[in-house]
Amino acid sequence: MKILIIRHAEPDYKNNTITEKGWREANLLAKRLAKLPLGDIYVSPLGRAQDTAAPTLELTGKSATTLDWLHEFRARVWSEERGKPVVPWNFRPRFFQEHPELMNKDEWLTNEFMQSGNVREVYEETVAELDRLLERYGYVRDGYVYKCEKNLDTTIVLFCHLAMGLLLVSHFTAVAPSVLWRSFFLPTSSVTEIVTEEFVPGEVFFRCRYLGDTSHLYAGDEPISPMGIGVEFYEQKKKK
Repeated sequence: MKILIIRHAEPDYKNNTITEKGWREANLLAKRLAKLPLGDIYVSPLGRAQDTAAPTLELTGKSATTLDWLHEFRARVWSEERGKPVVPWNFRPRFFQEHPELMNKDEWLTNEFMQSGNVREVYEETVAELDRLLERYGYVRDGYVYKCEKNLDTTIVLFCHLAMGLLLVSHFTAVAPSVLWRSFFLPTSSVTEIVTEEFVPGEVFFRCRYLGDTSHLYAGDEPISPMGIGVEFYEQKKKK
């Protein structure tokens, strides 16, 4: 089985949609996905994800199911520095050095920064929903593997977001989400492919075959957007 995790195209956050460039990205993405034998398609409820999926649905004639939990990761933590709740993934450069437990898949939720908000609650709810989705296809989580009577030949598509997409990858690969949030990036409209491997009959694990692929943008001479990647993103915002 394949799972395609797709970050939405370049966002227009103010208007809950995607930019003109984002529509170009979404159309190039649709041409790429239309060549694949797609199965079920699931979409975040947010406008930027819904609009990214729209060209693919139109071109393939398929429909999609909206899943509320595919919303961008909704948890917040308290920032003493800023005096308000903030997202739990924009870390200062030395933050991991000061808090090594964030590198550990079994300890990252014990970090005082993560405990200052509702990260554990939202995280556990999210991964439980992901596993419930997989159970519909016959995959039942058992520790770090999944039991199944039949390893299906199908492709599931998830249109979601940067932090959410990396969180899903972390659950499949047993890596702390905080590590992926800090050290990996999913460009807008990018495709990440997760595939099952079955060394033991009836037992599979998931492998990330590629992450954040934007070959459809290269094919269409469309540059990669910096939206969401640190310095480049904030420098672009200052110019507007």
